[in-house]
Amino acid sequence: MRAVLQRVSRASVTVDGRVTGEVGRGVLVLLGVGPDDGAAQIQWLARKIAGLRIFEDAAGKMNLGLTDIGGGALVVSQFTLFGDTRKGRRPSFTGAAHPSLAEPLYEQFCEALAGEGVPVGRGVFGAHMDVELVNDGPVTLILETP
Repeated sequence: MRAVLQRVSRASVTVDGRVTGEVGRGVLVLLGVGPDDGAAQIQWLARKIAGLRIFEDAAGKMNLGLTDIGGGALVVSQFTLFGDTRKGRRPSFTGAAHPSLAEPLYEQFCEALAGEGVPVGRGVFGAHMDVELVNDGPVTLILETP
C-alpha cells in the first residue's frame, strides 16, 4: 500500500455535486492498493497513520498524533499512486491492484483506521471525485508499507 498523507485544517470530497466525505483538523489520506497487499499492510498503515506525530504540541514541536488531537481522516482511493512513468509519456497503471481486490482492501483500511479511534470520512471508490483541502503547514508525507 502507498499513501500520500497531508495534514489538513479541513478537507472534503464531492461526487456529482454531493459531499461524500469531509474532515476538519486531521489528515487527507490518498490511498493506493497494490496487488500483493492484504491484512498485514492494512493494519500496519492504519496504526502508523493514527499514531504518526505530525501535529504540534504547546511548544510548537511535532509531538502529537491524530488520536492525541481528536483529529479525523478523509480517505480517498488513489490507484494513480502506482502509476509508472519511466517509459513514454502516458503512465502505466499495471502495478495497481485490480478494482475487485482494491475496493474491499480500501474499505477494510477505512475500518481499521476507525478501529484505531480515528473518525473516518471517505471518498467514493472508482468515482470521479473533486477533492478540496487546506494543507496545514504544509505537511505532506509519503508512506509505503513494508
